[in-house]
Amino acid sequence: MPAPTLQTFLFDLDGTLIDSVRLILDSYHHTLAEHGLPPRSDEEWLRGVGTPLAAQFAEWGGEPAMLEDLIATYRRYNLANHDRMVTVYPGVVAAVEAIRRRGRATGLVTSKNRSGAVRGLTLAKLEAMMDVLVCADEVTNAKPHPEPVEKAVALLHADRATTVYVGDSIHDMLAGRAAGVRTAAALWGPFGRDHLAGASPDYWLESTADLLALLD
Repeated sequence: MPAPTLQTFLFDLDGTLIDSVRLILDSYHHTLAEHGLPPRSDEEWLRGVGTPLAAQFAEWGGEPAMLEDLIATYRRYNLANHDRMVTVYPGVVAAVEAIRRRGRATGLVTSKNRSGAVRGLTLAKLEAMMDVLVCADEVTNAKPHPEPVEKAVALLHADRATTVYVGDSIHDMLAGRAAGVRTAAALWGPFGRDHLAGASPDYWLESTADLLALLD
């Protein structure tokens, strides 16, 4: 029996809709340098991309004041350089527009706080194309926990069987699978098939054309 037609499209933000990965990594590097802490490689930071800042800076989580300072430094740098460094992945806006023209519901599920998420969506001219936003400061448990995806499904009154979560990281795939929706791995982000294969995505998206193919 063929799978039912997808009616709800949920999206991650960074690495999926917008190319902000270099900014994110530079923000982490700047933060450690600013606080005189030993540097970490891009690869080390990438492993946690898609999780909240508190999780990325968990090593210093035992000192709440230090953790708050690190997050504040990160956000200052990120905000100051955001519009200069962030771009929209080619074809993304047209693909989301096509999804909405076909009458499908859309939502954003991100590990960014709402203010940062709205800034990214606004830069991409996607702010009016999301029916709901679920951000890190609006849930108790962040990805890879299923709560953010489950909340978006509930807000949209969506059927899990006809919902797909599109993301670029292992955390996205695990959250979507745990929430009982289908998952689609966006390979135009920083992670390749080898990194994501263990989460067994339902769909592999090499390009935004593959995203549009999910409408059929």
